[in-house]
Amino acid sequence: MNVYLDNAATTPLDKEVFEAMKPYLLDHYGNPSSTHSHGRKVRSAIEYARKTVAELLNATPGEIFFTSGGTEADNTLICSGIETYGLKHAITSKIEHHAVLHTLENLEKLGKIKLSYVDLDENGNVNTSHLAELLNSNERSLVSLMHANNEIGNLIDLTEVGNICKDHHAIFHSDTVQTMGHYKHDLQALPVHCITGAAHKFHGPKGAGFMYIDKNTKIAPFIHGGAQERNMRGGTENVYGIIGTAKALEIAYRDMDSHMKHIQGLKDRMIAKLKNEIEGVSFNGESVNANKSLYTVLNVCLPSSPDNDMLLFTLDINGVSASGGSACSSGASKGSHVLEGIKADPTRGAVRFSFSKYNTAEEIDYAAEKLAEFFHVEA
Repeated sequence: MNVYLDNAATTPLDKEVFEAMKPYLLDHYGNPSSTHSHGRKVRSAIEYARKTVAELLNATPGEIFFTSGGTEADNTLICSGIETYGLKHAITSKIEHHAVLHTLENLEKLGKIKLSYVDLDENGNVNTSHLAELLNSNERSLVSLMHANNEIGNLIDLTEVGNICKDHHAIFHSDTVQTMGHYKHDLQALPVHCITGAAHKFHGPKGAGFMYIDKNTKIAPFIHGGAQERNMRGGTENVYGIIGTAKALEIAYRDMDSHMKHIQGLKDRMIAKLKNEIEGVSFNGESVNANKSLYTVLNVCLPSSPDNDMLLFTLDINGVSASGGSACSSGASKGSHVLEGIKADPTRGAVRFSFSKYNTAEEIDYAAEKLAEFFHVEA
């Protein structure tokens, strides 16, 4: 059996999304910046996609800007936000995605900002009292805290953090890549200045995404060279990627309740099986807590073993695809900065399983069985 349980890294493309994209790959090939009929047809499709995304998020079309994905969106919002508002201080956490963490660390290295890290508890939860203290003791700041951690699944309360930032006149940016398409975002109600989305995290195409920028928060462009995206992002638009992004988000919102129920059921099934089959198993962060974590992510903390370095390899040769941490750093020799950030026991193995609407109970049972076999426990 081949089982794909690395959906937090990327999800399979939905066939409905492919069908929506196909005409713009084969038939409607005009440049959307051209004024002739071929270009106008494509321009119209892009603006319809923008309107679709905006309506789903309860935003206005003018607040949605298409990008190549979450990393570009995060870089744009952080770098251009800091530059536009002349900010000298930023706050983040040590378990952010590297698209945020490395960007802010580089700005600090260049001498553009002072960077502060908010305290976390032993499960990786943000200490909001400390966040308020940091904001009190510094000039106007940029705060960048992700809605859900991509490795351990921890969720933050966007409203609580947003209101703290609002009270201190801080700019609040949240990387919402892992929650976009899995939770509903009402941007008229949420006190955030900017968020991000990447289509391939919710069954859309790779290399496509968007950023939301509140209409009262104007920032300078990050990529220059053209007037595309209302002068906010130079370069010919990834038309079929944009079409696919909107269609994937539309499907995600349409089917969200049933998919959430299905996926949470799979996660609960795996938790129960692993607890029963592997002595000493536990779970990193809040990933086992349905009220505090992504229903799509489970980070398993396994017993100490001299063979733990072979965990992912063993799963792979048995047909199970999973991750030991963030897929973006899976080729690096250094361990997970997230697990290090929550002071997880480095002698214990860790596997991140992440689920999608396409996974089945039979696949969960098989993956749990193969993981249990690694520890010589009768499945």
